[in-house]
Amino acid sequence: MAITITDEQGNFIFVNSKSGEINAHSNAQSLIGKQVRQCHNDRSIAIIEQLFKGEKNVYTITKKGQEKLIYQAPWTVDGVVKGLVELSMVIPKNMPHYDRDKINPSTSDQ
Repeated sequence: MAITITDEQGNFIFVNSKSGEINAHSNAQSLIGKQVRQCHNDRSIAIIEQLFKGEKNVYTITKKGQEKLIYQAPWTVDGVVKGLVELSMVIPKNMPHYDRDKINPSTSDQ
């Protein structure tokens, strides 16, 4: 899973190795301190601004034959946005789905 976190100004403060592979061609530390808006086009910057207003942005993509879930959200403390968090994870092709709204004793421990 790729994990990327910015501070309240939009400067990268944490980029794990997977995020570094995706966003900085394997050098995660090269992004620390850089401005997230400088790495994106105008459309993406508009989404970033919405995130800073407290909205979430969640979607799936297909890239290089892999389906991924992208979860982008504000990081808040006492209701105040302190930065942004992005999680990007590959969705397995045959991932099970458990419907918690239905009672099924055989899967109740899932």
